[in-house]
This record gives sequence, C-alpha cells and structure tokens, in this order.
Amino acid sequence: MTTSLPFLDAATVRRLVPPRAAVRALQDALRSGLRPEQDAPRVAAPLAHGEFLLMPSEAAADAGVKVLTVAPGNPVRGLPRIQGLYILFDAETLTPRVLIDGPALTDLRTPAVSIAAVEPLLRRRQVPLRVVLYGAGHQGRGHLATLRDTLGDERIAHVTTVTRDPSRVATGDGIDHAAASGSPTAEEETRAADLIICSTTARTPLFRGDLVRDDAVVIAVGSHEPTARELDAPLLGRSTVVVEDRATALRECGDVVLAIDEGALDTDDLLTMSDVLDPETRLAADAPVVFKSSGMSWEDLVVASAVWRAARDEDDGR
Repeated sequence: MTTSLPFLDAATVRRLVPPRAAVRALQDALRSGLRPEQDAPRVAAPLAHGEFLLMPSEAAADAGVKVLTVAPGNPVRGLPRIQGLYILFDAETLTPRVLIDGPALTDLRTPAVSIAAVEPLLRRRQVPLRVVLYGAGHQGRGHLATLRDTLGDERIAHVTTVTRDPSRVATGDGIDHAAASGSPTAEEETRAADLIICSTTARTPLFRGDLVRDDAVVIAVGSHEPTARELDAPLLGRSTVVVEDRATALRECGDVVLAIDEGALDTDDLLTMSDVLDPETRLAADAPVVFKSSGMSWEDLVVASAVWRAARDEDDGR
C-alpha cells in the first residue's frame, strides 16, 4: 500500500465523467452480467451527533466502500449535512487505489441510475418529451441535467416543475414553468407528461395515479423507507414496475411495499433494470412504466470505477 492515495475532489469527478458516461457505465455493467442481488446491504451505524452510512460492494476487478456521515446539526454551523468519501480498492489484492469525494459521486450516480433504467424506453419516443419534475431541489435538477446530457436538448420539448411554493423556483436553466402542488395546472401537466420524475421528501402520494398516461414513464427516487411513498398503489397496480433488485425493493421501497400490502401489485410482477436492458424483454404497450430506485452499493462502485479509469486515462495522455 502506498503512503499517499490520490484524492479526486468534486470538481474533478464532474469533469472526468459527464452524466451520459455514468449512464453508459451502469448499463454496460448490467449487460456484462453484474448481478445486483449479490450486492452487500448498506449499514447504518449511530454516532453521538449523527450516523455513519457504509455502502460496500465488489464486482470484477474492483471493490469499494462509500463512507458517509449524516450530521443533522451541521446546516446551522454552515456545514454540509452529508459528507464522506469513496474508497476504491483492487479486488484481488484489496490494496486501496483512490479516494473520491463521496457526495459528488452520489450526485453523479443517483440520476444516472434512473436514466440508465429508462433511457431505452425514452429513445423509442418519436416526438420530444414533455417532462414534469415533482420537486425542484438538488436531485430533481440533477435528474434533469442527466436526462438532457444523455438524450440531448432536442429530445426535451417542455419541462414543468411542481412544488409546494412555485414562487421560489427560478424558471430558466432548463425549467420552462413552475406549478403549485395539487393545482389544476399541475394536474394538466401531469396528464400531458411523457416522463414524470419524483424526487421529493414526501411520505404520501404526490398526485393521483389515474392522471398518468398509459404510455408515460415515471421515475420515483425520493422515498427510501418501507412506510413512505411518492406514488399511489393504483398507479403501480396498472404499471410495469421496474426496480434495481427485487429483495432490496421489498425491504426499502415504500412505493412497492405499500402497493403490495394493499393488493394492487404482486411481487412476481416486478422487473429489474437488467430485464429492461435485455432486448428480448417485451413491455406492455398499454401500461405506464414506473422505475422505483432505492440506491444500491454496486451503483457507486461502477461509477467510482469509471471515475478512476478516466483519471488514469487522463494521466496517461499527459
């Protein structure tokens, strides 16, 4: 082991791997046989002033762990609530290779997973997409940026964000219009949407599922507890529901767990990202597609590996 590990900071992560490259890395990993069901579960360890979140994983030549701290009292100190590092190792020797800024990696990975899951479906659309973004925060805008970088601006026709207080949302920067939650405008835009992205802290459904078109795609990334959801059971009951891993979804994804508990969805109905990326899989043409993400350790590993290899390629080219 070397005495000094290279550190890739947030700006370097963003420069080395654009969102579309992270999307491709995740898709390539799944198509090459990576099995999310073999991933190690995340671990939460309580601390006096917050908690550790540990996310270990191993795949092919790489192993790694994301170590995050969550400190609820930090914002009043002017410090980030979530901080941390990703440590990438050689899988055979278990020698550390590099340290990577943890939150920057999460910011790159989370929307890349969502777009990787639904990109093949969106590319089949013959006309530019009408997008509705529930939540105009950091993750929502990250999803929008990743969508644009992957598909191209010409494939996006119109973007509406729906929030509790649209007066606080600055239009521009890829957002055409802001509407209030539950308003007639929000309902109208939801009915017209080709793609709906939900990235909120809501614990109850954001909109009625019957507003969603039969050919729409819905992404839900906001809830990570079995008792919280952004989507209602009737929507999942009439949709093709896609998850990263069935066991993880049944443990962590309230949208899925509650729909099953209410009899609207059956466990056997769930498809995985790997299923959707398989060209042999045929999805129903007359039903929405819902992708429910929980976030898994293998995703961080795949994107961290892409960042590390981009850094090595850059060094080799100098």
